[in-house]
Amino acid sequence: MPWPIAPEVYCLGPSGRTGTNVFFVRAGTSWTLVDTGWPGDADRIERAAAALLGAGTRPEAILLTHCHPDHSGAAQRLARDWDCPVHLHADEVPIAIGDFTAMVCDAGPLDRWVVLPMLRALGSRRREAVLARSRLDCGLRAFRHGADVPCLPGWECVPTPGHTRGHVSYFRPGDGVLVTGDAVVTLRVNSPAGLLLGREGISGPPWYTTWDGRLARESVARLADLEPSVLACGHGTPMTGPGAAKALHALAERFAGH
Repeated sequence: MPWPIAPEVYCLGPSGRTGTNVFFVRAGTSWTLVDTGWPGDADRIERAAAALLGAGTRPEAILLTHCHPDHSGAAQRLARDWDCPVHLHADEVPIAIGDFTAMVCDAGPLDRWVVLPMLRALGSRRREAVLARSRLDCGLRAFRHGADVPCLPGWECVPTPGHTRGHVSYFRPGDGVLVTGDAVVTLRVNSPAGLLLGREGISGPPWYTTWDGRLARESVARLADLEPSVLACGHGTPMTGPGAAKALHALAERFAGH
């Protein structure tokens, strides 16, 4: 069952070994889902939506922070089931639609070491078939920085590139709620023991799936400047209260000395 972390904001998670979260955000009589977890999470999310918001409920839209399989994995299925659009930053669209050239250009270490060699080994025809199965094209709508957050009045889109090229976070300045995706997480994803044992603690994005580490560190500093009261991260238990901004500033200062 989703649990409240701020007025009109509910978290489903942390779930699984990676402590993945998705968020239900209400706006008047409508609601929006932010991120969708892994491909196998669709049924769980639909059950949670019905429990929280009533049988037959449908969101106005799905918003994505970025297009990685633990955040966008269930988006295609949910968008089809709910007949709703999926909004993401324009720089994420090539990855979302399975553009292999974009995957090469935007690869993180894990992609370069494992994913891309496996895809190349398949040959072009089989590779295209594999990419087609994970393609996100149902109701896809792109936006750019500076635009209003679709379907969520009172929220701002904060550019947080680095983990991926078009990564964004969502901020509600009225009360300081910050949905960070993987720009900042509260699970120690960069420690093998932390990840295996589910140890919590504020951290930057997982380095092994991060496209540009320098930009990722700059994005942490940008988020710290917002002085959030709630950190609703993609992985780990959300952090609330004065300690959230303090922990985020400490992380930004540590990165500044990198």
